[in-house]
Amino acid sequence: MSIIDNRKAFHDYFIEDKYEAGLVLEGWEVKGIRAGRANIKESYVVIRGAEIFIVGMHITPLESASTHIHPDPTRTRKLLLHAEEIAKLIGKVERAGYALVPLDLHYTKGRVKVSVGLAKGKKQYDKRETEKERDWEREKARLIRAKV
Repeated sequence: MSIIDNRKAFHDYFIEDKYEAGLVLEGWEVKGIRAGRANIKESYVVIRGAEIFIVGMHITPLESASTHIHPDPTRTRKLLLHAEEIAKLIGKVERAGYALVPLDLHYTKGRVKVSVGLAKGKKQYDKRETEKERDWEREKARLIRAKV
């Protein structure tokens, strides 16, 4: 069950591979995500040492958050992956042109997970080509509906 999608990632990148990672979150962050107050559009994934972090993910705290906690909506959050997956990702990201991009937040067995995509950047002409294909598919569907 998807909570938030990052449509911009599919527009700006070719997604080669997907990984599901857990997130290290605080209690107020989980409540904010469940309330739909998260945004991953401007976020990105970085590798520091042998660990993976998501930077720039914004979670708006609820008004009913505890008074003794000072929430930081855009703090850097650690992603949880198996060591073999991290090693594989480090090897692939080292190659030129590849990046790690958060694709969506979703629930798996009651826990909040993030899908991370291994992505290669699109050029401007690739983006235009994708848009033309999408428009043609829409037009085809319209013509078929009109015919029936």
